Amino acid sequence: MDILPRLELGEWVETFVDWLQNAGFIFEAARNGIDALLTFLGGVLSFPPAWLFILIVAGLAFFLNRKKWGLLAFIVLGLLLIDNLGFWEDMIDTLALVLAAGLISVIIGVPVGIWMAKSSVVEGIIKPILDFMQTMPAFVYLIPAVAFFGIGMIPGVFASVIFAMPPTVRMTNLGIRQVSTELIEAADAFGSTGTQKLFKVQLPMAKGTIMAGINQSIMLALSMVVIASMIGATGLGQLVYRAVGRNDIGGGFEAGIAIVVVAIILDRLTQSFNQKND
Repeated sequence: MDILPRLELGEWVETFVDWLQNAGFIFEAARNGIDALLTFLGGVLSFPPAWLFILIVAGLAFFLNRKKWGLLAFIVLGLLLIDNLGFWEDMIDTLALVLAAGLISVIIGVPVGIWMAKSSVVEGIIKPILDFMQTMPAFVYLIPAVAFFGIGMIPGVFASVIFAMPPTVRMTNLGIRQVSTELIEAADAFGSTGTQKLFKVQLPMAKGTIMAGINQSIMLALSMVVIASMIGATGLGQLVYRAVGRNDIGGGFEAGIAIVVVAIILDRLTQSFNQKND
C-alpha cells in the first residue's frame, strides 16, 4: 500500500508545455531567428566551392598556429576525404547546425555566467538548473524541441543549445571568480567602473577558461547531430541514423569518420584560437 499518492509529474509537465505553446509568438520569434541564422550560416559555408573552402580553413589554421603542420595536413586530407566520399553538402549542414548552436550558447551562456559570477544568489539558483541540463539524457530534449518547433533543423538547434550551453556558463562563472582579488583591488584603486573592470580586467584574465567552456559547448553540440537526426535534422548525423536503420556497417563507418574529422578540426581550431590570443 502506498503511503503517499503518486505525483503526476508527467501531467504537470504536459500542462506547463501546453501553457507555453499558447504563448506561440515567443516560439515563432525563436523559430524565425534560428531559421535566419541557419540560412545565413548555410549560405556562407556553401558559397565557396569545396577546394576554396579547404584552402580557407587551412589558411585559418596556419594563421592561428604556424607551428602545427600536422594539423594543417590533417585538415586538408580530412576535408578532401569528406568531399571524396560525397558527404560535402551533409558536412555543410552539420557545420551550420553546430555553429548556430555554439553561437547561441555563447550569446546566452557568457552573460549568464557573468551574472552568476557577480551574484552568489544567482549562482545558487542557476547551478541546479545547469546540473539538470547536463544530467538529463540528451534524447529527452527532443520532446520539447518537437513540441515547440516541429521537425527539422530548427528543433535540432534548440535541443543542441540546451545540451551544449552549460559548459560555457560554468566556465565563464569560474573564470571570472578566479581573477585575482589583487587585480580587482588595483582596478578599484584606479577608479575603474564596474563595466571597465569587467571588460578590461576580468574578461581578459578569464579568457582562457571561457574559451575552454566554449570549446566544450561546440563539441557537445556536435555530439548532438546524430540524435538531432531523429527529428529530421539533416547532415552527417542523418547518414549515421540511416546506416543504423539499414544495418549498413560500411556506410555508418564512413559517416562516422566524417563526423570525427569535423570534430577534430573544430576542436583544434578553437584551441588554436585561444593560444593565438594568449
